[in-house]
Amino acid sequence: MRARSRTDEISDRYVERFAALHPVGATMRGITGHDDRMTDYSPDGIDERTQVDGATLADLHTVEPGSARERVALGVMTEQLERNAALADAGEHLRSLNVLASPMQHIRACFDLVPTATIDDFTAIAARLAQVPAGIDGYRSTLQEGIHQGIVAARRQAEACARQADTWGGVTDTASTPFFHTLVERFDAAGLTDSALRAHLVDGADRATRAYAAFGRFLVDEYLPHAAEHDGVGEDRYALWARAWNGLDLDLHDTYAWGWDELHRIERAMQSVAERILPGRTVPEVIDHLEHDPTRSIEGVDAFRAWNQELLDTTVAALDGVHFDIPDPVKRVEAMIAPPGGAAAMYYTGPAEDFSRPGRTWYPTLGRTVFPLWGEVSICYHEGVPGHHLQIAQVRYLADVLTRYQRTLAGSSGHAEGWALYAERLMGELGYLEDPAYELGMLRAQAMRAVRVIVDIGLHLSLRIPDGEAYLPGEVWTPASALPFVITHSYFPADFMASEVDRYLGLPGQAISYKVGEREWLAARDDARRAAGADFDLKAFHAHALDLGPMGLEQLRRELAAPSGTAG
Repeated sequence: MRARSRTDEISDRYVERFAALHPVGATMRGITGHDDRMTDYSPDGIDERTQVDGATLADLHTVEPGSARERVALGVMTEQLERNAALADAGEHLRSLNVLASPMQHIRACFDLVPTATIDDFTAIAARLAQVPAGIDGYRSTLQEGIHQGIVAARRQAEACARQADTWGGVTDTASTPFFHTLVERFDAAGLTDSALRAHLVDGADRATRAYAAFGRFLVDEYLPHAAEHDGVGEDRYALWARAWNGLDLDLHDTYAWGWDELHRIERAMQSVAERILPGRTVPEVIDHLEHDPTRSIEGVDAFRAWNQELLDTTVAALDGVHFDIPDPVKRVEAMIAPPGGAAAMYYTGPAEDFSRPGRTWYPTLGRTVFPLWGEVSICYHEGVPGHHLQIAQVRYLADVLTRYQRTLAGSSGHAEGWALYAERLMGELGYLEDPAYELGMLRAQAMRAVRVIVDIGLHLSLRIPDGEAYLPGEVWTPASALPFVITHSYFPADFMASEVDRYLGLPGQAISYKVGEREWLAARDDARRAAGADFDLKAFHAHALDLGPMGLEQLRRELAAPSGTAG
């Protein structure tokens, strides 16, 4: 076991303080022992967490790293807390309202991650359920302070979040069980018989459901009249968020132009692969065939979940010991179906620190019961193995190598999503997309991520479509013009892409992190291959890169460019 450093000590104190002040965040990050509490989302609660960040940064600035490992850990923690401070200084928490990743979603989603097997598990759930109204009230007070200061989210986000709140508040679909009452159903399904605890759960579910219904009314009646009419955030705010999501300063105009180049390259590749599937047909015609071919589809939500689970399990078995060395606790990953009401994209949640909760992939069905598989294979590789699960769960395992902060709280979307998109491409390179239909699915995912670069930057910076393009040349991007473009050029269903546009507009700079991050991973691999020549070992490269732990892309570039051995 390595010697503990001063950075380890600061890291441990910070993680404990973070978990105590942000128990919802602790649950989301796999830090156990706080599942019975609710985060204070009020301005006072946010200020307290911001003060902890500032005091911790001051401590970090006094550290002289005693080893290469400590230097990396110190850099990771310092850079991320500085990012937090920049967002806090800009008052971004006062308008934290978006369709995918704001407190409104987190308060609900944390219940997806808690254990539901024992009386103790449900005692913690009941305690947290009873605090949902307080969590929502604190969040409402922060948004009200944002209104007071003129720092508000866009109307589109408020409207979308109101619809989500209506779903979780039992307003939209009165025929289905509201989300929080499904926790009571889980209690019954577990065969537990504590009547007092069940009554506590029912009461908490009632209160939590009413709190979300009331929050939806607040958004419509009180927030919407003050919401910003313009969706784009402008270049300054976009640059701040792009740095926060990616850990990298970008030339946004160059990145926008690169996104167009990438889209054209990918579409040429798609046409080539489509020709191998149905010679003489266009890409849309081939996709239509694959979407409606019953031999390439699975019917039934349970059957589809089982297919996802089997693909995860067989991929772990195939890769372990050949392309990656996967520790035993990391080999377990669960395929899940996401509760209704959230965004449309599949997502991943990491395991608990002690692996008492496994890593999980979550698939929103959007009401579908038939699932064409041609596009799902690479998505499963992205969210599971060798994508997010291998990257994130592996880090949880490295307690003797990384600080607790690195294992639980560190990272950037550019690092994580870049790796996962790289992993999709990697599986093709390794021969796991030998069916051209699956290869086309991987390329479709690439095209959608290139579209994100174009539309995300274009919308937020109000850029013009290049004159040489076939689609609306010379026109300035608007949400109305973006939707037909993303549907056509992503080759994903219209309802999914409509949700995606809402997501781009609510999380400026996050949508570009997939392609930007993949670009960094590919460049690092190319550099390593050139430096090593005939001695280049892909498996060793991946092991070294992932064992560094999560970080911003700028630091990743530095660390992977360092001479072998200087990172630890």
